[in-house]
Amino acid sequence: MAMDVTDHEAVPEHRKLDEDEVEEVLEKYDAEKDNLPKIERTDAALKQMDVGVGDVIEIRRESPTAGKTTYYRTVIER
Repeated sequence: MAMDVTDHEAVPEHRKLDEDEVEEVLEKYDAEKDNLPKIERTDAALKQMDVGVGDVIEIRRESPTAGKTTYYRTVIER
């Protein structure tokens, strides 16, 4: 029986951004996709999502000191 890791409380929310959202993020941070940190396409948190190489993933984490924080990762092939 396989477990869906995205249901676990320790796994933060992952969401694939659409192209308009990607452009907004890149413009906001004056960055290119290649400048963002990477996440492998085979990462367990992405298994239930329809993602491909080059997609940008938004990760929302709860922090006891900073509240909700947002991170962005570019999907890569291992």
